[in-house]
Amino acid sequence: MKKRIALILTLVGLLAVLSACSQVNTPITAESEGIWNQYFVYPLSWLITYVANLFGANYGLSIIVVTIIIRLAILPLMIKQTQNSKAMQAIQPELKELQQKYASKDPKTQQKLQQETMALFQRHGVNPLAGCFPLVIQMPILIGFYHAIMRTAEIANHSFLWFDLGDKDPFYILPLIAGLTTFLQQKMMMHGMENNPQMKMMLYIMPVMIVVFAVSFPAALSLYWVVGNIFMIVQTYFIKGPVKTEVNTTGGAKK
Repeated sequence: MKKRIALILTLVGLLAVLSACSQVNTPITAESEGIWNQYFVYPLSWLITYVANLFGANYGLSIIVVTIIIRLAILPLMIKQTQNSKAMQAIQPELKELQQKYASKDPKTQQKLQQETMALFQRHGVNPLAGCFPLVIQMPILIGFYHAIMRTAEIANHSFLWFDLGDKDPFYILPLIAGLTTFLQQKMMMHGMENNPQMKMMLYIMPVMIVVFAVSFPAALSLYWVVGNIFMIVQTYFIKGPVKTEVNTTGGAKK
């Protein structure tokens, strides 16, 4: 499991690096050639510019609106992810029993644990990697946003609130908010699975990665992250509902 997660993160990181280094200083226009430019970067650039013109050349507000539009477009995928998260939460007792049953560090025992765990996932229709799929789907969009922001002169020439959209946040407020909202969103998605070491690792790695990227990238991209995370937090709240407490037979409360 750890190897699979590491592989996915490595591939995503490699894609980000390769895409960020390609044509990033070349202005994007309707005449730009290539599948990446024609189907990812230019449509996003055009949409951001079009919406900005609707709001009096307010590109910050445009990025917020376009982010919400994109989130609504991938909402079915995110709902499926949330449902998978709830299913993972439901099988946690059985998963703990397997871990206790095969607690030995013997390689054969650990191999048996992996086989039993995968069989448990299959019986309940749970995909342990489903939480990574939305990240993989979002990466082309996120990188496309980065290119659209960097390669659309109008965006770089406008400011929003206290920051310039084409430059880094001078006070690092947006990167910190992006990291915090990423943590809160991950925490809500992983509720009930905190004892899963892989999930716990992702809970802390992802916010750190987001902060590192947000500090290095233009503030417009951080704005996209923050709005997207807030959308996800609200979405998760309404799909999964608030954390409920139940009264057990001894009179105590349990979640």
